Amino acid sequence: MQQNRNATHAASSLAADDAPLTLAASLAPVAALLFSVALLLMGNGLQGTLIPVRANLENFRAFELGLLGTAYFFGFTAGCLHGPALVRRVGHIRTYLAMTSVASGIALLHPMIVEPVIWWLLRIITGYCFALLYIIIESWINERADNRVRGTVFSVYTIVNLTVITLGQLMLGFADPESFVLFAVASILVSFAALPVAFTVAAHPKMVDSVHPRLIELARISPVGTAGCFAVGLANGAFWTLGPVFAANARLDAAGIGLFMSAVVIGGAIAQWPLGTFSDRLDRRFVMLVAASIALGAAIALMILPNADRTTMLLAGAVFGAGAFPLYPLAVAHANDNARSDQFVEVSSGLLLVFGIGAAIGPLLASLVRQVMGMPMLFVFTGAVHMVLIGFILWRMSLRAAPPPEDRTDFNDAAIAASTVGSYDPLPDAAAPAR
Repeated sequence: MQQNRNATHAASSLAADDAPLTLAASLAPVAALLFSVALLLMGNGLQGTLIPVRANLENFRAFELGLLGTAYFFGFTAGCLHGPALVRRVGHIRTYLAMTSVASGIALLHPMIVEPVIWWLLRIITGYCFALLYIIIESWINERADNRVRGTVFSVYTIVNLTVITLGQLMLGFADPESFVLFAVASILVSFAALPVAFTVAAHPKMVDSVHPRLIELARISPVGTAGCFAVGLANGAFWTLGPVFAANARLDAAGIGLFMSAVVIGGAIAQWPLGTFSDRLDRRFVMLVAASIALGAAIALMILPNADRTTMLLAGAVFGAGAFPLYPLAVAHANDNARSDQFVEVSSGLLLVFGIGAAIGPLLASLVRQVMGMPMLFVFTGAVHMVLIGFILWRMSLRAAPPPEDRTDFNDAAIAASTVGSYDPLPDAAAPAR
C-alpha cells in the first residue's frame, strides 16, 4: 500500500510539473527583480541620453564626446570579464547593492564636475557597475525561471527592458538638460532599484562561472557571426553615444531628442521577431543582409535629411533601429548554428566581448570622422560599417553553405542568449537548446 501511495505521489508530482503555468505564476518568482530592473534601466536610459546632450551643451569637442561612449563600453566590457569573480567573492545581493549605490552616486557627480577627463572616468565606472548589475539580474532571472516558461519570462524581461529605457529617454523633456534635476532623477531611480533586491526573501542564485572566450577560435567557428557582432558594436556604440548629439544638431528640443532615441529603440523591438522568424526558415546570413541593408538605407536618409521635420526624422530613426538592432541576435543565432552544444556558452560570451570591443571603438572612430570632416558624420559612419558588413557577408556566402536545418538553433533561444550572456553560464544544462 505504501508503494502505491508513493507511486501515486510521484505521478501527481509529474503531472504537476507538466501542467502549464499561467503568466502570473511564471513571473511570480522574479516579480520583485523585474520591478528593480524597471527602475534601474529607466535611470540608465535617462543617463544614456542626458549625458551626451549635456556634454554637447558644454561644448565638448567631437573627440571628447566620442570618448564618453568609449569609456562606458570599456567599463562594461571590463565588468563582464571581472564581474563573476567579484560576485563569487561577496555574493549577489551585496554586489547588487554596492553597484547600485556607486552608479547612483556617479550620476550626481556629472553636473558637479563638468570636465571631460572626469566624465570619462565616471562613464568607465558606470559601465562597470551596469555590467555587474546585468550579470546578477539575468543569472538570477534565468535560475528562478521554470524551464517550461523560460522563453516567456525572458520575453517579458526584454519587453520591460525596452519599455523602461524608452521611458527614461523620454524623461529628457521633463526638465532643462543644463539643470541638476535630470541627473538627480536618474540617481533616484537607480537608488530605488536596490530596494526590491534588498528586501527580497527569495534565495539568491548559485555563484556564476567564468568563461574564457577564445576569439581566434570564435572567428574560425563563425566568421559572419563574429564580424556581425563587431559591426553591431561599432555602429550601435556610436549611435548610443552620438545619436542624442545628432538629434540636437538637427534642432530638436529636449523632448524631441528623447522621442528620436525612443523611436529607434521601438523600431528595433518591432522588427526583431519578424526578422528572427524568417531567419529560422532561410539562410540566416540572408536575413542579416536584409537587416544591414535596412540600416544602411535609413542611415542614407538621415544623412541627406539633416534638417527634416520631426516626423520624418522619427520615422527614419525607427527604420534605422529596425535594421540595426536585430543584427546582434541574428549574428548570435548564426554563430550558434555553426557551434557544437558544448561551445554554446563560450561562443555567446565571446560574441559579447567582440561586441564590447566594437562598442568601445565605434564612438571614438565616429567622433574622429566628425572632427576631421567638420560636420555631423554619425550616419555616414554607421552607413559605412553596414556597407562593409554587407560585402563581407556576401563574400562568405559565396564560400560556405548555410548549416542544414537540423543543425540550426531556434532564433528565440539565441535571442534569449543574446540578452543574457555575460562571463557566466546563461543557460543551465537542462535549459540548453537541443542540437
